[in-house]
Amino acid sequence: MNKHMKNAYIRILETELMPAMGCTEPIAIAYAGAVARKVLGNVPEKVLVRCSGNIIKNVKGVIVPSTKDMRGIETSALLGVLWGNPDDKLEVLKGITEEQVATMVQYLEKGICSVELAAGVENLYIDMIISDGTHCAEVVISQWHTNIVKVARDGQSILESESESFHDFEEEEKIMDLKGIYDFAREGDIAELIPYIERQIQYNKAISEEGIKNQYGANVGKSILKHRHHEIREVAKAYAAAGSDARMAGCELPVVINSGSGNQGITVSVPVVKYAEYLGVSDEKLYRALILSNLVAIHIKRGIGKLSAFCGVVGAACGAGAGISFLYDDSFDVISNGVINTLGNVSGIVCDGAKASCAAKIASALDASIMARELAIDGSRFQDGEGLVEESAEETIENIWRLGKEGMKNTDTEILNMMISN
Repeated sequence: MNKHMKNAYIRILETELMPAMGCTEPIAIAYAGAVARKVLGNVPEKVLVRCSGNIIKNVKGVIVPSTKDMRGIETSALLGVLWGNPDDKLEVLKGITEEQVATMVQYLEKGICSVELAAGVENLYIDMIISDGTHCAEVVISQWHTNIVKVARDGQSILESESESFHDFEEEEKIMDLKGIYDFAREGDIAELIPYIERQIQYNKAISEEGIKNQYGANVGKSILKHRHHEIREVAKAYAAAGSDARMAGCELPVVINSGSGNQGITVSVPVVKYAEYLGVSDEKLYRALILSNLVAIHIKRGIGKLSAFCGVVGAACGAGAGISFLYDDSFDVISNGVINTLGNVSGIVCDGAKASCAAKIASALDASIMARELAIDGSRFQDGEGLVEESAEETIENIWRLGKEGMKNTDTEILNMMISN
């Protein structure tokens, strides 16, 4: 593997595997609010949040961390504006106290925060505008959760351009393919990535164990473990689902994300960790399996975008299936065919917002990826021309990109309309 490709894979993972507290969409709103407050320098009298439909969709159903049971854009924005630390990025609400939440509720009741749907923007778009009556500040986030593309005070731009790092990142992602990812995971020098992978193991295991121990959401993980604890595949599914149970219900434990999503970060990591424990493999083998899992998920999601009507845990489950295959020393053909079999099965799962049922979707997608591996081991795979399946995994992934980015646009609009009318 050449040095450029190796460095690209390392940088992609270093950029993607960041910690986040709670669902990343309300947290991104809080982050925008915290940055805007820093620019304004005062407590605002008015807060306006203009955001894309996909942001609205993913904020509506989840509990904002530190609030116990509060939801919504206004809650996220005001917590960020009043108490958020912008230096913590997607952990912006870390350390928020009950007293601070109570103060936020007072501002909420005053009605100082309003929300508008922004039309004709990126699927991931937040425009935060705050004013103290004399001065105003504006912060715009676009395309990924911490990508600030505009900062202004009193109409004067402090920053107004897409970050160079975003464009560089896109260019690096374009060189990705399954074979290159597999070769890097198997043979590459991964020393620089070990701290990032170890943090992912530590954080995501912790929230999954929390979800198993306590009551969160629909308790999908606990239910799977209660009724079907006798097989490793069920244990792996249960712990991954439990992590989402806790996260969607406002658990304050951080998660290391993948493709901008905590649920995807849990899906790519927790099942692989559980299989590694079951098989008793070395730390290095687990690290390499997780590198494979993370990069496969990023590769499948990159052509769709961070937010869409395509459920991101499908690609994440493909990554987990690849990582589990790696632990078993499966060939590249088995891994590649496992991806095809998974995408040929569950690529129709839609994203109808972040909420408790995401845990069930994680379990279903993981079940499909484990079955896909079993089919591949037996020499079976879905064939070219059968639905979205093409001759190769790469061509099949390209169809998924088209489905998620273009084919599901109208689906996304209808989902949002139904959610707003409820």
